[in-house]
Amino acid sequence: MEIEEISGTTVETNSTKEQINTFYFYATEQLAVLWALFLMIVLGNSAVLLALAFSKNRKSRMNYFIMQLAIADLAVGLISVLTDIIWRITISWHAGNFACKLIRYLQVLVTYSSTYVLVALSIDRYDAIKHPMKFSGSWRRAKLLVAVAWILSAVFSLPILVLYEEKLVQGHLQCWIELTEPWQWQLYMTVVSIALFLLPALIISTCYAIIVSTIWSKSGRLIVIPTKTNNGK
Repeated sequence: MEIEEISGTTVETNSTKEQINTFYFYATEQLAVLWALFLMIVLGNSAVLLALAFSKNRKSRMNYFIMQLAIADLAVGLISVLTDIIWRITISWHAGNFACKLIRYLQVLVTYSSTYVLVALSIDRYDAIKHPMKFSGSWRRAKLLVAVAWILSAVFSLPILVLYEEKLVQGHLQCWIELTEPWQWQLYMTVVSIALFLLPALIISTCYAIIVSTIWSKSGRLIVIPTKTNNGK
């Protein structure tokens, strides 16, 4: 029985294909893309935070959410992308088992947070448009939505602390997730896809669909009052 490796995951299969050391596969191209992605994330979000710091409306509710999005995206670059760059340069994992679990956990956490802060913004805009009379616009509600987004991200990332550990793979120590059956890999990817993509996309789409529908219906009820001319007509 051979070991098939997919994106840092080990799955046992009965394939007779020769093993390929995936650590060296397209290594130069991977590094080039990761460096470009890292620079765009760091420079772009740093520019956003700098612009918000000098903005006259920096204390507005919308700017608060934009700032939180920029912080989450910047964390993705500094924690997730940068550590992957270092890992591809060193090939092997040299930080130990505790760092393996911690770094992987933080990588997943900031990825979730980037998505769920956007969900929080969508819910806030929905409430402002759909229930304008009940919408207080207070900072407490905005901070609560962002806090819930980060808490959910932290909770959804907890399985990573159990799944990932330092393992010897093809003669190299790696921070690895080992799934012994193909169905386990399929279940893992299904859960991640729902929590990270499908559920947030459904909430965001629903919120903005209601926002558009509400604005459209209210604009249709506007009554134009004709003004009289000088001759009274």
